[in-house]
Amino acid sequence: MSRRIAIVEDETGIRENYAAALRRQGYDVRGYCARADALAAFRQRLPDLAIIDIGLGEEVEGGYDLCRELRGLSRTLPIIFLTARDGDLDLISGLRLGADDYLTKSVSLPQLLARIAALFRRVEALRGAPATTAVVTAGALTLDTDRLEACWHGQAVTLTLTEFWLVHALARFPGHVRSRAQLMDEASVVVDESTVTSHVKRVRRKFEALDPGFDRIDTVYGAGYRWRA
Repeated sequence: MSRRIAIVEDETGIRENYAAALRRQGYDVRGYCARADALAAFRQRLPDLAIIDIGLGEEVEGGYDLCRELRGLSRTLPIIFLTARDGDLDLISGLRLGADDYLTKSVSLPQLLARIAALFRRVEALRGAPATTAVVTAGALTLDTDRLEACWHGQAVTLTLTEFWLVHALARFPGHVRSRAQLMDEASVVVDESTVTSHVKRVRRKFEALDPGFDRIDTVYGAGYRWRA
């Protein structure tokens, strides 16, 4: 059965162009022009991946609201922002709300398709993880890849799919420095380095919300990140 992708974009021409390209790749595509219509459909059936614009008609930040609502329905559903807004604040806001990726509409179609494919690969990898490697522990951290659950000192840490993979890639090798490129490779994600940086900052804040003294993720300037042993 084809994977279902939802495109939430208020400009009909843009929405249909992306939809046609994705259908040529074999995806089942559903398009929505408004936040309310998309949310009503998502409550009936979740897509396998959602692509959302920020500005939706008269709702200047309707995409942000939809992302927040969609994250309430599913913690692990892959979400991509595809928007004309290219400011750092917009990117950070999108990732804070739980998006897995943030792209501007200048992105080439092959790159968009690559990022969609990478997100689906991670979903499949998590589903097919061998039982012997389902749980990763690193000190007070426990990661369960079957349930997509992260715990710190026994408390649940709510991570998106991308955040979970990045923590998993770091915690599997405590003390080892992982470059941003290595993190992208090990987490099977195709994003730019600034997006990886934003994800890591978001992960830190989530752990710090549970434990103000959290200091396990080191930034090794010029090299990358490591999970402190």
